[in-house]
Amino acid sequence: MTNLQKRILTALIILPLSLFFLLKGGYFLIFFLTLVFLTGSYETFNVFKKKITILFLHTILILSLFFIYFLRNDYNFPQILLFWVIILCISSDIGGYTFGKIFKWKKLTKISPKKTISGVFGSFFFSLVWLILVHQLSNIGTWSINFLSLKYIILTLFFSMIAQIGDLTISYFKRLEKIKDTGKILPGHGGIFDRIDGLIFVIILTFILYILKFIP
Repeated sequence: MTNLQKRILTALIILPLSLFFLLKGGYFLIFFLTLVFLTGSYETFNVFKKKITILFLHTILILSLFFIYFLRNDYNFPQILLFWVIILCISSDIGGYTFGKIFKWKKLTKISPKKTISGVFGSFFFSLVWLILVHQLSNIGTWSINFLSLKYIILTLFFSMIAQIGDLTISYFKRLEKIKDTGKILPGHGGIFDRIDGLIFVIILTFILYILKFIP
C-alpha cells in the first residue's frame, strides 16, 4: 500500500470518528480530547528536546483542545461553524497534498521540501470548494449563515493560510530535531501533531475572532 493510499484510508476512518465525538459532546468529547491531549503530550516530550519548543507546542495544544470544547458547548456559537473550521483545515491539507503531488511546481520553502507553490493554490482551492459545500448544507439546516458572503470567503482563504503556516511551523520544529514525523500512530500521516498541525492554530484564531464578535 502506497503512502497516499494509507493517508486516504486513515482519513476515512479518523474524520467520521472525530465528527462523531464532536456531535455527541459531553463525556464522549472529553474522552476524545483527553486522548488527543495525552497522545500529543507524549509526542511533544518524546520527540522534541528543546525546552522552548516543548513549552510552545504544549501550550498551543492545550489551548486548542480547550477552545474546541468551549466552542462546542457555547450555545451562541453555531455548531456548523466548528465543523466548517475543522473540515476546512482538512480540506486545505488534502488540497495542498493533492496539487503538490499532481502538478509538482516550484518548492515553497526549505523548511518543508515537499511543500510546493502549487500545493498552496491547491489548499486555497479545496478550502473554497468546502465553503460551497457547507453553504449548501447550511441551506438544508436551520443555520442563518451566508457562507458565500465576502466575509466568509475571506475567512476561508485566511484560515487556509493560517493552517498552512501552522503546518510549516511544526515542520520547522521537526527540522530542528532532524525528524520527518512526530510519531507513527496515524499511517500515512505520522503522529497527532502531523495531523493537527494546522488545525490547532486555526482553532485558536477562531476563538479569538468569536470573542471579538467578528464571527459568526
